Amino acid sequence: MDPLILIGRLVLATFLGGVLGVEREVRNQAAGLRTHTLVALGACCFTLASVYTEAVLGPSANPGAQADISRIASQVVVGIGFLGAGVIMRHGGSVKGLTTAANLWVTAAVGLASGLGLYVVAGATTGLALLSLALLRPLARVLTPQRGRHGGRVDENGKDGPPANGEDSRPE
Repeated sequence: MDPLILIGRLVLATFLGGVLGVEREVRNQAAGLRTHTLVALGACCFTLASVYTEAVLGPSANPGAQADISRIASQVVVGIGFLGAGVIMRHGGSVKGLTTAANLWVTAAVGLASGLGLYVVAGATTGLALLSLALLRPLARVLTPQRGRHGGRVDENGKDGPPANGEDSRPE
């Protein structure tokens, strides 16, 4: 249990979570850079705590005290579902925040992968998520050309802008 490796995993999760959060921050979403960074960092910390529970308990631990590392990971997924539900809001006939909630879920997975030392998986997941967020947005607009369908109002050039009526998507 080398402390530098543990810190490296935490730093990687924080960085990759921040990378995913920047895209949401740029789009003025409620869960942005800081939220995504904290989700990845927290998921990584829970994962490290789970993975190294037996090492921390040591050989003098009660024989019945075995660690099941999958239990903490499953609870992270449940907790992120709760956090994601808080981001999803209904505005009239439309629902907003689904992409941000899904991105939070992916960010937690990146944190879990970083905590487990699956660096390539964490990096590839971050890259694929960014490609999905950036490249699939124009395709979604072509497939569903409803005005304001993807990200609030549409400006004079047909591009998505901040939410309509001067509303800020970030709650006070």
